[in-house]
Amino acid sequence: MSNQLENLISKKEEIQKKIERENSILKKSKYLESTKKRKERTRKLIQKGALLDKYFDTENLSIDETEDFLKIFSNYIKENKPDKYKKN
Repeated sequence: MSNQLENLISKKEEIQKKIERENSILKKSKYLESTKKRKERTRKLIQKGALLDKYFDTENLSIDETEDFLKIFSNYIKENKPDKYKKN
């Protein structure tokens, strides 16, 4: 009887360790996925900023000045944006 109990306790400990390993793997996977998404977003923002500087010559403007500059054209661009660039 005590041998069966020891076996059950041993199996329980093994299962708990396995659950902990799986949870650790899942946590690491989620972290890597969120890191990848964050890096992709950062790259996209940098590329868009570079295009803004290239086409509107805004390298010398501060962030606030750039925002004010964009506000000037924002309504016009939104109203005249071709359909293929609009959100669906």
